[in-house]
Amino acid sequence: MKPFRRLAPFVSVFLLFTAVVLAMPKQRITIKGSDTMVILVQRWTEMYPDKANTEFQVTGGGSGTGIAALINGTTDICSSSRPIKKDEVAQLEKKFGYKGLEIRVAMDGLAIYVHKSNSIKQLTMAQIKDIFTGKVTNWKQVGGKDSKILLYSRENNSGTYEFFKEHVLNKQDFAASAQHMAGTAALINAVSKDPNGIGFGGAAYAKNVKAIPVAKDANSKAVSASVSTIHNGEYPISRFLYFYLNTKPSGNVKKFVDWIISSAGQKVVSDVGYYPIKGK
Repeated sequence: MKPFRRLAPFVSVFLLFTAVVLAMPKQRITIKGSDTMVILVQRWTEMYPDKANTEFQVTGGGSGTGIAALINGTTDICSSSRPIKKDEVAQLEKKFGYKGLEIRVAMDGLAIYVHKSNSIKQLTMAQIKDIFTGKVTNWKQVGGKDSKILLYSRENNSGTYEFFKEHVLNKQDFAASAQHMAGTAALINAVSKDPNGIGFGGAAYAKNVKAIPVAKDANSKAVSASVSTIHNGEYPISRFLYFYLNTKPSGNVKKFVDWIISSAGQKVVSDVGYYPIKGK
């Protein structure tokens, strides 16, 4: 028994050290912004392999809300489905003496959603523009049934809203009849219950609705969003998804970001239904 008695002090020290380590508070990393990215960011935090010293708080609210929080210093990371604007960069530099760091973390295809019963097989970019600006108001005008088109959009603080307005509507205003939904999930739910509805959002959310293949013009083939069509530019409504930081990453934040853009982190992107950065 004597050898075990000699080990007793070391065992006590080890147990004390273990207790101290376990009692140490975890570093909390806050991530706020894009509603489009919420399910992806949540999965990243769930799958992150080094969570012993890190915990996460993930919230949506829209890309604009996330960038505002970054400028105010109330979030560590902003998730955004649109690029940061020049005036937002200026605000960051004024407050932190740093223009901010942009990190491309994934790609996304912006899908056009309709009700599952809708007979429409495809739409061109011009038709989508005419529908959402109110020029086309009946499904029969684009080859569907004789029914009024009901529009569902994101709110104007959404990066998805801004991207769609700039790249699909060519900066024209949405029709006044468009119903603005607080989040992609809410938009999808509305379209799934409305046989005459149409909306747009991240392709990963396309559940219980029909995603319409899109053609660049009347002479082009309509394609659906996929890894290949996103990377080769065939799918006409694609974009990068971003993380923004108001300081150079270090410590656990840097470890997390490095993991996200690694092959393991990009596999999560594919698993969730988004598209990895080309070459990853």
